[in-house]
Amino acid sequence: MIRAPFWLLAFIYFLFLSLVIAVWAALGNQSAFITWVVSTFLIVLIALKSTLILEVDEKELRAGPAHIELKYIGRVIPLDSKEMGRLRTRDADPASFLIFRFWRSTGVKVEINDPRDQTPYWLITSKRNSELANLLSK
Repeated sequence: MIRAPFWLLAFIYFLFLSLVIAVWAALGNQSAFITWVVSTFLIVLIALKSTLILEVDEKELRAGPAHIELKYIGRVIPLDSKEMGRLRTRDADPASFLIFRFWRSTGVKVEINDPRDQTPYWLITSKRNSELANLLSK
């Protein structure tokens, strides 16, 4: 599970709080309170929706909303921050499936061996990229 870092959520929340102060100055206490409640709800929603869940069982790999059977997985390459940065930007294949979070700099490249699928590889963010690569290579 990859969650948004606390510093990022705090930064977004402080931006929301500046909006609350502006509403309070212009419209008063009741409007500011409503804005604060909505802002707090939004930051919780952002924290929940930005979480990336990676699961591997005996049949398939699930990365966020996508899943693929393990029999279609080819070579799995753990990537350091430099390699990951290149594959996210200038070396990216437009047909590849990218599921990453910008606050995590390492990941894995999972090559796909499915003749029905035009996707050459998945690029997945992972804090423990070597462990994930070893698990998928078995």
